[in-house]
Amino acid sequence: MTTGHVFIAMSLDGYIAREDDSLDWLTPYHAPDKDHGFDAFMDSVDGLVMGSGTFRTVLGFGGDWPYAKPVIVLSHSLTPDDIPEALRRRVTLSRETPTALMHRLDAEGWRRAYVDGGAVIRSFLREGLIADMDITLVPVLIGRGRKLFGEMDLKADIRLDQIRVRRFPSGLVLTRYAVSSHPASKDA
Repeated sequence: MTTGHVFIAMSLDGYIAREDDSLDWLTPYHAPDKDHGFDAFMDSVDGLVMGSGTFRTVLGFGGDWPYAKPVIVLSHSLTPDDIPEALRRRVTLSRETPTALMHRLDAEGWRRAYVDGGAVIRSFLREGLIADMDITLVPVLIGRGRKLFGEMDLKADIRLDQIRVRRFPSGLVLTRYAVSSHPASKDA
């Protein structure tokens, strides 16, 4: 089956966005000549799966749509009219469960899906659909916002194996974790 893969930045205090979904705290670390591993990661996936909050945030960046690969937005609130006309060939909506979506993507030939957005990542983790996570720790404390990991209704602990740690001159630290056990594969 298609495997899920995460590549996300997190503040030192565990947030992936401010309460208003702003990512302004990442701006000092973003430069076109410094991708911190993102380009290689994007080359390794067939497309993206994100939630509606992440989709709205990316739309709010303005300018060109940053993804050349297909994007699937998991949402129960968005409608096709919420997708800008210029993106309708590259962005689709789905109300499927993570497992149903991954089965469909597998039938469509996807091998690796980039899973993005806090709630979507947590739902894929709960269903045992994440193979590995690249988490970039950003040396900033933002105090409050949207947590990557918070309370999760798990059947069992999710065990992670640290695969690699890479430190960048910018102060960012990228850690890759393999998900070694999945709660969906355990007895309750």
